[in-house]
Amino acid sequence: MHADAIARFIAAIGAACWLGACAARDPLVSTSSATPAGNWKIERQVDRITGAPLSSALLSTRNASNSAAPFPKPAMLQLTCFKDQPLVRLAFEFKVGSNRNSVLGYRFDEKPGREIEARFLQDFTTVVIEEKAAVAQFVSELATSNVLYVRIRSLNAGRTAAEFQLDGAPAAIEAALAGCPQSPTPPPAPAKPPSRRTS
Repeated sequence: MHADAIARFIAAIGAACWLGACAARDPLVSTSSATPAGNWKIERQVDRITGAPLSSALLSTRNASNSAAPFPKPAMLQLTCFKDQPLVRLAFEFKVGSNRNSVLGYRFDEKPGREIEARFLQDFTTVVIEEKAAVAQFVSELATSNVLYVRIRSLNAGRTAAEFQLDGAPAAIEAALAGCPQSPTPPPAPAKPPSRRTS
């Protein structure tokens, strides 16, 4: 009898494991089908509710540091469309700041650095660039750069820095923003003053 009880218990465990394996995750919430493009992972899916394409490009780094964290941790850069608008999302594994007392800055390669308006989400670990001109500027520089350095200064979360290696960025941009009706376009170059004629 004791052996029979053990056998029934093992059979029940096996059945539970088998059923668990059959219950696959919905592709919408899984990144297992992402395809590589250089250092990026590109996701292409179709929304089962609207039938519209859902795409995004993800780039991770293990080189993200915070003044309150003893060791570097991973961070992620994401390009995607949200509510038909292009968006840049930076996610960290530690608190980086809040809207009232933090500022985001970034620099591509040796190009001029920029401090821009960004929105810090309520989890304090995620910041998004969503203003149309700011996204367009970011994407235009991303397309022609090799390295992105991000710096966040915050009164309540200290200083954060992260560096991303951008190999594959043009393909990632094209894939992530292809289904976005209002894809960003680079801001126009400043008009040159008319040349003076000398007689």
